[in-house]
Amino acid sequence: MRLFVTYLIGVIFGVGISISGMANPAKVLNFFDIAGTWDPSLIFVMGGALVTTFIGYKLVFGRTAPVFGEFFAVPNSRVIDMRLVGGSAIFGIGWGIAGFCPGGALPALGTGRWEVFAFTGALIAGILLARWVSTKQPVRAAT
Repeated sequence: MRLFVTYLIGVIFGVGISISGMANPAKVLNFFDIAGTWDPSLIFVMGGALVTTFIGYKLVFGRTAPVFGEFFAVPNSRVIDMRLVGGSAIFGIGWGIAGFCPGGALPALGTGRWEVFAFTGALIAGILLARWVSTKQPVRAAT
């Protein structure tokens, strides 16, 4: 049942990304083109996502435990360090260059366009590189 619910959530997300046009990199890139063909629709998609997330968190965390688990697995660190800032910057630069974020690229794989596959390949390579680099760095004590 848990796998089915996960699949269903992924399908709903993918349909939402497709309907909103966020699987189209030109639409996303036009959001960043403020002086040219600016398209503000991304603001409305993000606003809708924030409202949905806010309501979802209120409903879910009102429970004592998840439906399909024993405890909520949420990050407990509130530290803003160079790893977080650097990763966020790389994410934003990649999104601005390609017009895809990982959430929008995965549903767009169904279009069969080579650009989506190139982006997804680069995404996977970046994940593997980041994991490799993180294993080579010495572990530092928290301050």
